[in-house]
Amino acid sequence: MLADSDIEEFNGPQGRILYVLWQEDGVPIAALARKTGLAKNTLTAMLARMEAAGLIFRQGTQIDRRQVLVSLTEKARGLEDQYKQVSQRMNELFYQGMTQEDASLLDGLLDRVLKNLEGCEKALRRSNQTNSRKEAGHDGKN
Repeated sequence: MLADSDIEEFNGPQGRILYVLWQEDGVPIAALARKTGLAKNTLTAMLARMEAAGLIFRQGTQIDRRQVLVSLTEKARGLEDQYKQVSQRMNELFYQGMTQEDASLLDGLLDRVLKNLEGCEKALRRSNQTNSRKEAGHDGKN
């Protein structure tokens, strides 16, 4: 749909990044990864391509030079209306034949699935960190 709408500047996953930045510009990479659901290494590669395409720029903060903020260029800001039109058409396809109640129920169920998966991911990460500490002899039991 993006290509059919003559939007060739970015692909679908990059659209998720732009969507987050259209809501709030100047976002730290860690927050952008969390909000888009993209792994940091995947996100970093995408940001490099988007920067080369003139869609975003990255800059360090004055307070913490290790933190990098991602911001939109004017070129990317100019694509927002077209992206919204494509998103609206996609939503119409997704929810075709559903009542508003059906669509709301589906959205709620998908939100619950996402929260469940995020909880599992956090628990797995904590478990892996605990195991790594134990293997390194840092289990806190001296």
